[in-house]
Amino acid sequence: MLRVGLTGGIGSGKSTIAAIFETLGVPVAYADQEAKQLMNEDAELRAAIIRNFGEDAYTGPTLNRKYLAKAVFNDPVALETLNSLVHPATIREGEKWMLSLAGRYPYAIREAALIFESRTAAHLDFVIGVSAPVSLRIHRAMQRDHATREDILQRMRNQIDEDIKMALCDAVIRNDEQTAVIPQVIDLHDRLLALATTKNPA
Repeated sequence: MLRVGLTGGIGSGKSTIAAIFETLGVPVAYADQEAKQLMNEDAELRAAIIRNFGEDAYTGPTLNRKYLAKAVFNDPVALETLNSLVHPATIREGEKWMLSLAGRYPYAIREAALIFESRTAAHLDFVIGVSAPVSLRIHRAMQRDHATREDILQRMRNQIDEDIKMALCDAVIRNDEQTAVIPQVIDLHDRLLALATTKNPA
C-alpha cells in the first residue's frame, strides 16, 4: 500500500482537502487527533510529559492543554522537548495504523502539519502539500481558533518556511479560494492510484 502524507502550514486547509479524499474512499488518519489521544492514554508518554513539565500538565486523567500551550508558546527549547516526546509516539501509532490497512486499500493518507519537522516524511512514499496565501491562512486560523493575529504568527514561526515546505512535497494543492480544489484532488487521486499499481503490480 502506498503511504501518503498530507501537510501544510496552519490555516492552509489540510482538513478540508483530507475530507475530500475521504469522500473518494481513501482512509485518512489525523496526526493531531492521534497526538491528543496518546498524550491522554499512553502511560509512558504521560509520565514523560509530567517529568518534563510538572504535575500541572494534567488535570486528573486529562491533559491540561492550556497549561502546556503556555509553557511552550514562547520557549523554543520547551517546544522542542515536547515535540521530542510526542512525535516518536505519534509516528509509531501511524505505522501501526498503516500496517492495519495494508492489502485493503491502494493508498492511505496521514494528515499532519509537521510531516517534515517531525521526520515523518521518512516513513512515507509520497507527500502532498496544501498551499494558501499567508494572509488567508492567518484569517482562517484566527476564525477557527478564536486566536489573535500575534498568536497565529507565533505558531507559524514554529513551523518551517512555507515555500521550503511546499518545495519538499511531491505535489501541491492550491487552496486559495480562487482555484477549485476538487479537480486538483481528483487528479491527484488518479495519479496515486496509478503509482500504487506501479508499486504493487498485480
